[in-house]
Amino acid sequence: MKSFEHIRIPEEGEKIQQRGSQLIVPHQPIIPFVEGDGTGRDIWRAAQRVFDAAVAQAYQGKRKVAWMEVYAGEKAYTQWGTWLPEETVEAFAEFLVGIKGPLTTPIGGGFRSLNVALRKALDLYVCLRPVRYFPGVPSTVKHPEYVDMVVFRENTEDIYTGIEFEQGTQDNQRFGQLLKEHFPDEYAKIRFPETSGYGVKPVSKEGTTRLVRAAIQYALENKRRNVTLVHKGNIMKYTEGAFRNWGYELAEAEFGKQVYTWAQWQRTLEREGEEKANAEQEAALKAGRLLIKDVIADIVFQQTITRAMEFDVLATTNLNGDYLSDAIAALVGGIGIAPGGNINYESGHAIFEATHGTAPKYADKDKVNPGSVILSGEMMFRYMGWHEAADLIVNGMEKAIATRNVTYDFHRLMENAVLLKCSEFGEAIVRNMS
Repeated sequence: MKSFEHIRIPEEGEKIQQRGSQLIVPHQPIIPFVEGDGTGRDIWRAAQRVFDAAVAQAYQGKRKVAWMEVYAGEKAYTQWGTWLPEETVEAFAEFLVGIKGPLTTPIGGGFRSLNVALRKALDLYVCLRPVRYFPGVPSTVKHPEYVDMVVFRENTEDIYTGIEFEQGTQDNQRFGQLLKEHFPDEYAKIRFPETSGYGVKPVSKEGTTRLVRAAIQYALENKRRNVTLVHKGNIMKYTEGAFRNWGYELAEAEFGKQVYTWAQWQRTLEREGEEKANAEQEAALKAGRLLIKDVIADIVFQQTITRAMEFDVLATTNLNGDYLSDAIAALVGGIGIAPGGNINYESGHAIFEATHGTAPKYADKDKVNPGSVILSGEMMFRYMGWHEAADLIVNGMEKAIATRNVTYDFHRLMENAVLLKCSEFGEAIVRNMS
């Protein structure tokens, strides 16, 4: 194994490896982790206790995680003067699968986001955000139990590429002049060109197809009903609209008779009329084919609330997915229990993470809900093929919440609930696993 300057590799344990498209997970895998900044320290301690208990109970001591701490954020900056040491990226690259708590975004120069920097360094092109309801969780909607969705958010393109030109700078003026000279019609559309900042929004065919492919494969493997392509293609026709079109093309070219697309429905409508198109779609769905459809990005926020049961897997561009995953999570308790994973299905690399911020005012108070990082660990175990441990974590979470033993964020919204500390909630999950 590669040696590191500051990272201590566990004496016992082996690397997870990738052979072809298959992860090879040993009985004692080495898994790098970043505890995180702010409340990350509290939630990681609670989460690690849950993870170790789930593995021990599921496999009766035959499997065990060899945890390996790696450093990023404030802890790394305080000790070594860098927010993201190169050896941390190297460790995630070498050991394939890891997990992290929330990280501070440095103020001023340098990284826009440590999370984005890690995703780009390892080309983690899928941001996977499953959203489901746990009975008993306070919700603002009448039927939160209808919410069971998985968001596939493209993780490397769109405006998160970070190509911007600040108003008043020389680069901004040069970019504006380039538009004016070479694309005068487009330049004329800018209402106030002299005081505008500019941003570039790249959406590629390659980036789109690998994201949509992963979403469809996930839906087929997990017996989901449909995949919805979320886009703003009615306005941004050559980026968002291309995302939709390329998604349909990929679905039909690579998955053939396993899927039925609304693009197929549209072609039949134009040739033979609506009745024939509807009959064709109904027959395809009765035969068990996966429906691939699309929806405009602005209306999806209304429809995921009012028609939650119509949505299953959603595939979308980066910014849309950023908004959408948090908005859906709000229907079922908020991002405090919303897990996330960043994955490259070709290389096998994956980093699972708490999706919320660092909440520094609650740091080291043993107060906040550790559910987001705990459920991210549940996702990690499923990715590794350790489904029995993952199931125990879900069981423990469901029963702890159902019996109203919760942290302050849920306690203040529930009647007759028992207020638990962060660490106590972790222990409640462990007690309720079996």
